[in-house]
Amino acid sequence: MENKKQSLFFSFLDKFEDYSVTALYLVMVVVIFLQVFFRFVIKASLPWSEELARYIMAWAVFIGASIAAKEGAHIGIDSIVSRLPKKVEQYIRTFAMALSFLFSVVLVYLAVLVIQFLMKTGQKTPAMMIPMWIAYFSVLFGSVLMSIRFCQATYLKFKDGKGLQ
Repeated sequence: MENKKQSLFFSFLDKFEDYSVTALYLVMVVVIFLQVFFRFVIKASLPWSEELARYIMAWAVFIGASIAAKEGAHIGIDSIVSRLPKKVEQYIRTFAMALSFLFSVVLVYLAVLVIQFLMKTGQKTPAMMIPMWIAYFSVLFGSVLMSIRFCQATYLKFKDGKGLQ
């Protein structure tokens, strides 16, 4: 969804998403490499590495889902939809985008409920002993980003005249 005149907010969001996913995966690779090195070379494993890698993966996946929403790369049945008449295809694609936005908003709501519960109970992660809500915050953060991106994609589709005609 490259747009020549993109707002400052979306330009920042593009860079933030790209750099943060890259940095998260880089850190995850380093952590896993260290775990393998410590386990097989030093013969003493790091108790926190697997947990940290798992939480980094969750953060990267949810931020990456926002990138996929921006680029229209979420799963779909394009082979069927593209064979329909153009007007029907546009209605179905718009409905799918609206449904995706609705799903991400519901996910935001449910993530807030889970995070509130985890904050209230004070649960901590087993190995690193950090608050569990920090790990689950990735769902909320990624869902908010996805909601923004689905709105952006829908707006750009209608602005470019590719919306319902």
